[in-house]
Amino acid sequence: MDVMGLPAKLLGTGETELLHLRSHGKVLIGPTLWLLALAAAGGVLFGVMPASWRPWSGWVATALAVGFAIPAYVLPLLRWRTTTYTLTNHRLITRAGILNKVGHDVPVARITNVAYERSLSDRVFGCGSLVFTTSAEAPVVLTDIPKVEEVGVAISNLLFGVRA
Repeated sequence: MDVMGLPAKLLGTGETELLHLRSHGKVLIGPTLWLLALAAAGGVLFGVMPASWRPWSGWVATALAVGFAIPAYVLPLLRWRTTTYTLTNHRLITRAGILNKVGHDVPVARITNVAYERSLSDRVFGCGSLVFTTSAEAPVVLTDIPKVEEVGVAISNLLFGVRA
């Protein structure tokens, strides 16, 4: 759970932030492995090029590695950093997007059920997906939420408090 939440100017009157979440860091394992593989491939490429091609071969190998690293690592990292889920006493707020921002707000009063799903890998990493059933819309799914059971209980407590 993140320390930094939404700016106060994005909260309504009397609205307080209860949870501010980001997906589990496990989503960066694959991109990190790709980054390491790219670095190794760049080193091998630089090593097999003839010495007579230097220094240009080094610049070409570096440019290729950076060119492949941007979609393989940098974009997934930025997607992870810019995707947040915030629960307030009034709404569930999702925000995502690097250049084009996408947001979705669901009033807490419309949430009729909170469920969680955990695959084997989710259980290993201590995360899971939260599934919110609403009265009017398709279910809202938050994937790879750290400590998903604790978050689910906190949200259920909020819902019971709202309806009490």
